[in-house]
Amino acid sequence: MAPTVAVVGGGISGLAACYHLARSPRPPKVLLLEASARLGGWLQSTRTADGAVFEHGPRGIRPGGAVGADTLRMVSELGLEGDVLPVPGDHPASKNRFLYAGRALHKLPSGLGGLLRPVPPFSRALLWSGVRDLLAPAGTEPDETVHAFVHRRFGQEVADIAVDSLCRGVFAGDCRALSVRSCFPTLFEAERHRRSVLLGLALGSGKERGAESQLSRRARAERWSQWSLRGGMESLAEALVAFLRPRGVELHCHAPLRRLRRCPDGRWQCPPPLLSFPQLTLADGTVMADHVVSALPAAALAEVLPAEAEPLAQELRCIPAVSVAVVNLQYEGVALPVTGFGHLVPSSEDASLLGIVYDSVAFPQHDGTGAASVRLTVMMGGTWFGQSFGDPAAVAPALLLQRAQAAVREQLGLEPAPTRSIVKVHQSALAASWQSSGCPSASLVPPTPVSPSTTASPAPRRPSGSSWGSHAEPWLPHVPTRHPAAPRQ
Repeated sequence: MAPTVAVVGGGISGLAACYHLARSPRPPKVLLLEASARLGGWLQSTRTADGAVFEHGPRGIRPGGAVGADTLRMVSELGLEGDVLPVPGDHPASKNRFLYAGRALHKLPSGLGGLLRPVPPFSRALLWSGVRDLLAPAGTEPDETVHAFVHRRFGQEVADIAVDSLCRGVFAGDCRALSVRSCFPTLFEAERHRRSVLLGLALGSGKERGAESQLSRRARAERWSQWSLRGGMESLAEALVAFLRPRGVELHCHAPLRRLRRCPDGRWQCPPPLLSFPQLTLADGTVMADHVVSALPAAALAEVLPAEAEPLAQELRCIPAVSVAVVNLQYEGVALPVTGFGHLVPSSEDASLLGIVYDSVAFPQHDGTGAASVRLTVMMGGTWFGQSFGDPAAVAPALLLQRAQAAVREQLGLEPAPTRSIVKVHQSALAASWQSSGCPSASLVPPTPVSPSTTASPAPRRPSGSSWGSHAEPWLPHVPTRHPAAPRQ
C-alpha cells in the first residue's frame, strides 16, 4: 500500500511539492490542505475584459541556475510552453535598471564605461570597488548581514546605496538585518571558495545546471533575464492544479491545520476542524499521514508543531514577517521618461517607497487591447510599513493609492490620474529581519526537521515587487533550507 503524504499549505511551494510527489516513479497518496479559499498563494493575477493583466504577486521568474532550469522543465510538462513570455538579454527591461536618489533617476552602470568613471549616484568609479574586493581578505564569520558583507568587500557607498536598494526591492527588507548567507548564498560561497566575490563568480562553482529542456536551452541561447506567462503568473498555479487532480492528488481548501501529533506507530495526525475526509479521517476527525511536508510560513508552522518540537517552534517564532503594499496603476496617453525594468529607492531617500516596476516595458502583452497605456506597480512598506503607514490591517487603501500616485508623479512625471488602480496589502508577507532576543542561534542554524519522516522547513511567503537579484521577479517560489535572517551587528 502506498504511503500517504500530507502537504500543508497550498501556495506555489505546496503545489510544487505535490507536483514532484505525483510524478515520482512510485507516487504516494498525496493530500494537500490549504487554509484559505484559493490555491496559489502569492501568485495572484487580475485579468480584465480587454485582456490586461495586473500582477499582485510575482510578475516573472528568472531562468538562471538549477532552480530556474527545473522550473522551465515543469512549465513545459504542464503544457505552458506556448504561453511563455520571455525577456531576452538585449531587451531594455534586461539592460536598463534605475535608482531614484537625490530626487533624480540614475541608470545603473551596465558596461565597462560605467565602471571606469564616476556615475551618479556614486561619487567614485565602481572599478575601485572591484579592486577592493580583489584585494580584501576572505571573511571568517559563519554569517553576517548583507550590509556588513558588502561594506567589507566593496565599500560603504555600494552598501548604503546599491545594496540597500537591492534588498528593499527583492526582500522588502533592511540589508542591515538580512543574512548574506541566506539571501545571497552565491556571493557568500564565492568569497569562501575563492577569497574574492568577483573571482568566485567569474570562475564559477561547478554546480549542476538543473534539468534540461527545450525552454531552458532557449533561455540560455537568448540570455533571458526573466519570463512570465500570457495569462499572468497565476496561470502557473492553475496549471499545477489541473495537472494534479487527474493524478489523484486531493486538493482541499478551507482546511486550516490546527496541530500536528505523532502517533505511536510513527504516523502523523493532522486534525483540521470541521472537515470530513472519509478515506483519511478517523472517528475523531483527524487526517492520518505517513509523512508531512510543510509549505507554511514560519509563524504558522510554529503554532501547529507538537510539544516535542518546541525548540524548533521557538526558532520559527523568532522569524518576524513584514507587510508590503502593492499598488497597480494603468495610465493612458502618457510616456515614461526612461525605458527599463523599473527603479528602486534607497531607504535614505524615502523609506516608505521600495520601488516602481515599469510593467509595460517588460510585458507589453499584458497591456490589453484598449488604448495605448502604461502599466506600473508601486511597492511600499516592507520593514518600514509601520512607521510609514501604521497598522497594515487598518491602513486605508485610499491613503496607499494617494501615496503611490504621488510617487509616480514626483519620480516619473506622470501627471494624469490613472485609468485603473488596484490596491493590495500583503500582511506578514515576507521574513525580513531577525530579533536577537531569546533566539541566539536562529540565524545560524537551518530549521531542524521534526523527524526523519517530516519536512518542516517554513515556506517563503513572497508577495510582489521587483526582483533585482533573486530567481523570481520578485521572489523565488521554493522552500528554503535557511531563513533570511542575520545576527545584529
